[in-house]
Amino acid sequence: MTGSDTTTGVRLRGIEKRFDDVAAVRSFDLDIDNGELVVLLGPSGCGKTTVLRMIAGLEEPTSGTIEIGDREVTDLEPSDRDVAMVFQNYALYPHMTVEQNLGFGLKMRRLQRSEIDSRVSRAAQVLGLDTLLPRRPGQLSGGQRQRVALGRALVREPRVFLFDEPLSNLDARLRLEMRAEIARLHQQLRTTMIYVTHDQVEAMTLGQRIAVMRDGLLQQYAPPLEVYRSPANLFVARFIGSPPINTVAGEVVDRTSHSVFVAPAIEVPLDGCAFSGRATLGVRPESIAIASDVHDVDFVAQVQRLEPLGNELLVYLECPADCNWVARVDPEYECSPGEQVGVRLDRTRLHVFAGPEEELLELSPSEAGS
Repeated sequence: MTGSDTTTGVRLRGIEKRFDDVAAVRSFDLDIDNGELVVLLGPSGCGKTTVLRMIAGLEEPTSGTIEIGDREVTDLEPSDRDVAMVFQNYALYPHMTVEQNLGFGLKMRRLQRSEIDSRVSRAAQVLGLDTLLPRRPGQLSGGQRQRVALGRALVREPRVFLFDEPLSNLDARLRLEMRAEIARLHQQLRTTMIYVTHDQVEAMTLGQRIAVMRDGLLQQYAPPLEVYRSPANLFVARFIGSPPINTVAGEVVDRTSHSVFVAPAIEVPLDGCAFSGRATLGVRPESIAIASDVHDVDFVAQVQRLEPLGNELLVYLECPADCNWVARVDPEYECSPGEQVGVRLDRTRLHVFAGPEEELLELSPSEAGS
């Protein structure tokens, strides 16, 4: 529907938003490429929806500028920005049919009847709503209602689509289906899309780039795998990943020829680490190997419980230094709760965080977690 001549990038420069004494968004810069799908990700209250609403024109920035394409739109009304927003609640008119809901916004803009019919027909075909046009929202499933909400944005043929946690009211199966629907829609339209969520799975599967936010500040902006493999700081590392990254607090010590991360009953060599001092070691569950042989291992742990998932086995471990870790291993591996096992860490995928901002330390190429 929307062609490449109507897609556009979005640029935010020095965006700040204050509500009285509360800074909801601070020093926020973001460049979204033409036709890109970017996800704003973070916990509740981090400012991601506020950023989206400022792009839409529903909130006015306290300072900073917003550009859509080659226009600065900071002071423009929402209707003049050529964006379409899909909200968490479907906001459909219950007394109207699907067809009337899809075309209502176009009718308010006083488009010709023939143009309205044409756009509604194309949107219905794209979203598989052809046979549902005569129905009312009360006769639709949750997934069908969300598709109608998508279609209502689609018929506007905007330059930018904005999604504010549109799948949070759906059950797990419908969320999976609608994620695929939105991804397919983006591949087909190639229109710029900005998607807000607190769900890391949605972010990892949908976004071409992810902007991770915390307390109104941008923490990292990168492709999903880069965010996962090379998190900018400990917050990002803990927020991305399921099960979450395993961590233990300790100290990096210089041992003449190399550095070592030291915690109670744990010592892990860190070749190429120039830092010394307090730090946190992070290890993804898939970077842990466990074995019944407790010799020649990084440390010994006790199995707490097992979580078989068919294609993998999650082994929950009670480790030294009062930390509980989880390992993702082959589903055929056999062990029992209470058993002592040896733990070996993949030295090529270690993460070490240090400093006031708990930032990721650079290790040598052979040891970096990238």
